[in-house]
Amino acid sequence: MTHIDDIALMAYADGELSADEARAVQNAFKDDSEIRARLQSFQATGELLEKIYVPVLKEAVPEALQKVVEREPAESKHWRRPKTWAAMAASVAVIASAGIITRELMLKPEQAVLVETTPIDAGANISGSAPYIPPAASQNIPPAASQNIPPAASQMDMSENGWYIPESAEMRPSVGGSYSARPSTGPAYSAMPAQPESYADMPAQSDSYAAMAPQYQSYAAKRMASPILPPMAGLTPSIQQAPELPMIEPIVRNREIYQDIDDNPVKRVIETPVSTFSIDVDTGSYANFRRFLEYGKLPPMDAVRVEEMINYFNYSYPVPQNRETPFMVTTDMVPAFWNLDLKLLRIGLKGYEVADDQRPAANLVFLIDVSGSMDDPAKLPLLKASLKLLAGKLGEHDRISIVVYAGQAGVVLEPVSGKDKAAIVSAIDHLSAGGSTAGGAGLRLAYEMASKGYIKDGINRILLATDGDFNVGMSDIDELKQLVADKRKGGISLSTLGFGAGNYNDALMEQIADVGDGNYAYIDSLREGRKVLVGELTSTLMTIARDVKIQVEFNPSVVAEYRLVGYENRMLRREDFGNDKVDAGDLGAGHTVTALYELVLADGKGARMEPLRYEKQATVKAGNTDELAYVRLRYKLPGEDKSRLIEVPLAASLAEKSLENASSDLRFAGAVAAFGQILRGGTYTGDFSYDDVVTLARGAFGEDPNGYRREFADLVEIVRDLASTP
Repeated sequence: MTHIDDIALMAYADGELSADEARAVQNAFKDDSEIRARLQSFQATGELLEKIYVPVLKEAVPEALQKVVEREPAESKHWRRPKTWAAMAASVAVIASAGIITRELMLKPEQAVLVETTPIDAGANISGSAPYIPPAASQNIPPAASQNIPPAASQMDMSENGWYIPESAEMRPSVGGSYSARPSTGPAYSAMPAQPESYADMPAQSDSYAAMAPQYQSYAAKRMASPILPPMAGLTPSIQQAPELPMIEPIVRNREIYQDIDDNPVKRVIETPVSTFSIDVDTGSYANFRRFLEYGKLPPMDAVRVEEMINYFNYSYPVPQNRETPFMVTTDMVPAFWNLDLKLLRIGLKGYEVADDQRPAANLVFLIDVSGSMDDPAKLPLLKASLKLLAGKLGEHDRISIVVYAGQAGVVLEPVSGKDKAAIVSAIDHLSAGGSTAGGAGLRLAYEMASKGYIKDGINRILLATDGDFNVGMSDIDELKQLVADKRKGGISLSTLGFGAGNYNDALMEQIADVGDGNYAYIDSLREGRKVLVGELTSTLMTIARDVKIQVEFNPSVVAEYRLVGYENRMLRREDFGNDKVDAGDLGAGHTVTALYELVLADGKGARMEPLRYEKQATVKAGNTDELAYVRLRYKLPGEDKSRLIEVPLAASLAEKSLENASSDLRFAGAVAAFGQILRGGTYTGDFSYDDVVTLARGAFGEDPNGYRREFADLVEIVRDLASTP
């Protein structure tokens, strides 16, 4: 049996392990109930402590304690260090002695915490200060203060929640269903919320106290109270006014998970003439990046996938004339916008379009995460509003069912007709969050509902809506992916819709959608929910080409070097191109896909790699110099297992096109590509700046009916300003 110590389990529960380390822990607890029980205990404790101390640790505390609890950078593996756990334990002890830790463990979030308030002079300055109980405080209480000492603990009654409440206290309902105890004599009592009422405006990684919800600031500044402590030997509960102390920011753990990505390298054609990759129609990376900006943050480098940012936007490519050839191929080339010594080759695909009223009937299963981690305005409430928009677009021939999962999975709505909107909306309205996340059990039940409502020759798809926090049950990623792959073969696909921040698992969301022959989108606003689930409903649901692969063979007589921009986690081996058992991305009706290559022509201008010493002896005679490259595409029609081949030669004359002749689509795609690369460190973009991106984008809006391109330019300006802030 593999030994996993508590420190490793704590680090895993907190999302602080690398992918390899996390996989080792997963393999250990998969078949070991004892390790699994310990892990679940740590996870439950972590979630509970986070709920308690987010609203508590912002209180005024001594400077020494502030240094202990200040959040370290997200990349620091601080949870692995036992001495830091000891420091945190000491912090908890200090806070407890100061009367900050309450019996909140016994209360539900919506219940009130009873606190005692010291009579305050009307002219007193209450901003930034709060009472506390120092060690042996009773020894230093001046006579005047003794009038405000609460009754001895022995004279108080214990409530059912474990609180000491004076006998004269009367429980009265307060706002929101909570209660406050108001005694007829003695110290005044008030009811304070056990946690903030809203996290709507709180960033995933709070570096700015000003960005916090107003409720936080009000609660922290005006709270002039301490909880009533149980009797302690030799200590009479007492209150003393603390000096002005600095406010500290709340600790918000960053448990978001992104797949490690290294930029595609430059390759020499003489050594590696063939480039092979799968298409990608996901758009989650762009919307997720936008979410970070809303909180005044720049995204982590690995959260930026350049191809998803490019493909978030539509481009005016030619449309195929019939469904036997489901997409058209468009190619173009101009000097690279960020390095005029290079060429920028664009390969674009456009799927045939289908009107909404001509879409095949759909059997949809909404698989909804209602675990405790979804209890946030940017998660479950936004999810519910988005699904209502989708429900409004479904017709009488469509079938809808709803499955939820938290500690357990359950069916909220058996398959019903899309015209039964009252039942669908009612089921959505009654969803609420609570519990841990049994994602694996939910998936199995969703597939049962999909099989029950299966429509032959129709669309059969599960829409998994979650923050990706699969931490209970069948949580091994490989096991999840295998389940999805097996069900895909039976004609049931799966798409993922991501929500929220803080514990968001981007890596899992993308991988499950890829394996499920679906697509992955991140919903950061109701506007984005409408875009994905209403405006792009048919392309989201209706697949017109499966396992689409692109292979480009460059002519060494014309091209010396190349680099594919983006698609790092979509790269395939050369032999995978002709292997129909190798999975690849799917194309939906009306979808556009864009791929960009940087090229160095054979004249060597702009070359970034030194020639090999023995290269001349190894050089193979090149082919037709009239051709720049040869593009091959493979795809399968829905319901077919054998792929079809499209071949397109690219004329060398493409290299003669000037920058002035670039279309608005190509210029805008170039602006997005440059921006994404700069966000990832700008290894290959030279001195190209955010201002250059804005200039290029604003001159390439073209037809922009929904304003997405204009919004992009605005976002780049925000990034520019954030990046220039000290």
